[in-house]
Amino acid sequence: MSPIETLFTRAKLADGSLKDIGVSGGRIISIDPSSAEAPLAESVDLGGALVVPGFVEGHIHLDTSFFGDAWIPHKPCTNGFDVHERVAFQAQNMAQAAPMDERARNQLDLCIANGSTQMRSHVMVDGSVGLKSLGTVLAVREDYRDYIDIQLVAFPQSGILKSSGTPQLMDEAISMGADLVGGLDPASFDRDVEGHLNVVFGVAEKHGVDVDIHLHDGGTLGLFTIEQICSRTRALSMQGHVAISHAYGLGDLPVEAVKRAAETIAASGVSIMTNAPGNHAFPPVALLRTAGVTVFSGSDNIRDSWWPYGDGDMLGRAMMIGYRSGFYTDDELKAAFDVVTDSGAKALRLDGYGLKIGAKADFVTLKAEHVPEAVVAIPRERSVYKAGRLVARNGAVIRA
Repeated sequence: MSPIETLFTRAKLADGSLKDIGVSGGRIISIDPSSAEAPLAESVDLGGALVVPGFVEGHIHLDTSFFGDAWIPHKPCTNGFDVHERVAFQAQNMAQAAPMDERARNQLDLCIANGSTQMRSHVMVDGSVGLKSLGTVLAVREDYRDYIDIQLVAFPQSGILKSSGTPQLMDEAISMGADLVGGLDPASFDRDVEGHLNVVFGVAEKHGVDVDIHLHDGGTLGLFTIEQICSRTRALSMQGHVAISHAYGLGDLPVEAVKRAAETIAASGVSIMTNAPGNHAFPPVALLRTAGVTVFSGSDNIRDSWWPYGDGDMLGRAMMIGYRSGFYTDDELKAAFDVVTDSGAKALRLDGYGLKIGAKADFVTLKAEHVPEAVVAIPRERSVYKAGRLVARNGAVIRA
């Protein structure tokens, strides 16, 4: 075993035990009961703080947030929520926003300071912006590689079939450095579920990458699209490699229909992302988890054209999921926490995640007695470590 480079002493784990965590080469190489003996290596006394894995920010949009920029008042849709109209509002707002790289950095600093060490961001790739946004965010990702690991999804915000040249752009985006292929409401936006999914899964199969599709459609239309995505996933043996983001339809169908859908989703190995949005029905987290579906979460939009909310805090997101799901018991609160940690890691297929020997030394310290208290209290006093290096403390990123 490699010698310990840094020993983090008096770390309180989720089970309440006090441990010393040895780190070398950015990885955890030992977890032992805390000792009163003076450590032989450089040490950091965590003082009995609760130590948890770094949070997984599983769904965000680094290219479209206005966080840190001038305030842009929210403009409501003219006749209820409408994706087409929101996309049009977004284009208007982006034209007057600060440079994208500046806004992306603001948002990353926010998320890192709050404890996220892993992220999946959707980035616009379509006929309206080409590959420009992706190029900008790729450069920002490189600058932040020592602070957070970021997966990028080629996201066709203006549709695939409706937006000229987008299928080719999606293909080029993967070659350029995007990690996943995205999609957007195949039925209601492109009005061609089969054609839309042909492009998404075709690019994914060609490049051997994963899929993460936005699906806002509710009711039976949303359910039909989910069934089609699951069918494609099984046909291509992509179980564990496909996610559906939002899946609002699972929140407004009869319970028995959702149970049947959950069985199909679980059997297909498709993950579901929900951020428990304010005025939308959202997937029933407990029901899906009971059926064996991996449910993960993300901030989604942070102060952008879709809504003015968002703080980049996945611990707060766990609280929101628990609050809106009616989670009250300790086990339920732990489930909400799992959605933003281990289940997020599973959905993103992260290597070396968690507080275990051999894992990356990415963790957060919290002023809380245990995980349930952390979920409801959302303590602001926290430190964030990436590869064993302190990268943020109490809301501020620490530059190397």
